[in-house]
Amino acid sequence: MRISTRYAAVALAVGAVLTGCSSEAGEAANDAAENTVAVETDATFAAGTTMARIADAGELRVGTKIDQPGFGLANAEGTPEGFDVEMAKIIAAKLGLSEDQIVFQETVSANREPFIQNDQVDIVVATYTINDKRKEIVDFAGPYYVAGQDIMVAKGNPEGITGPDDLAGKTVCSVEGSTPAENIRTNYPQAQLVLYDVYSKCADDLRNGNVQAVTTDNVILTGLVAGSPDQLELVGAPFTEEPYGIGLKKGDDDFRTFINDTLEESFEDGSWEQAWDSTAGAITGEPAPATPTIDRY
Repeated sequence: MRISTRYAAVALAVGAVLTGCSSEAGEAANDAAENTVAVETDATFAAGTTMARIADAGELRVGTKIDQPGFGLANAEGTPEGFDVEMAKIIAAKLGLSEDQIVFQETVSANREPFIQNDQVDIVVATYTINDKRKEIVDFAGPYYVAGQDIMVAKGNPEGITGPDDLAGKTVCSVEGSTPAENIRTNYPQAQLVLYDVYSKCADDLRNGNVQAVTTDNVILTGLVAGSPDQLELVGAPFTEEPYGIGLKKGDDDFRTFINDTLEESFEDGSWEQAWDSTAGAITGEPAPATPTIDRY
């Protein structure tokens, strides 16, 4: 597995900061089991397809996040680990590629569509909610997981926040280009929204008292809480559904079908559950949820 040198330095920095927040969360991420999905040794694809191009190149380019424990977090060596990373390994294996033939590039919420459109990556696996607005620009395979937007507060919840209606007049942090940020901006405009490029900066602001709440998907927040259990807590009242999909170039129906088939196979053969148990499940302590239904739109 490789990470683009363009992002190696920032990956090391983010990984060090987040791992330093809690040995428990760091150890859970670093102890994640290696993906044991067997690499297809006789994978063949029709000429001209994206699958054939990737297999012939011997390289799968994947956009993922590096600051989200359990889903995409850079370890001490700058290598991303997490559930999203394991999903990428499963797809690579079906293409006949080992994990060493994956090139990871850091993506943040705001640059996921441009990375796909500009052919900087083949796929984006980055807690990427499927929605109609994004489907105008890119296509999605999946979902492979369904999260829900929630709220993270300081330990003890001194502001008494129990749901999004309590965010009125509060300073709330999220990430630019994310579905949760847009939801707050549109549906809870009395909240004072502060936006960064990554959620780790929001967590820092909450710990420092610069904001009263952080909002994004519950699984992302759970990972951040695990990094600072004495300082942060989760409200635990999800108020949306966020189906995570794998982003790819719009109109590439063959590739989307291939990824959907691969995901469904992983649901059935146990590799999806193993991926959860060794990553997000190891940090959150939650068993693998029910597998979602693939949307073959």
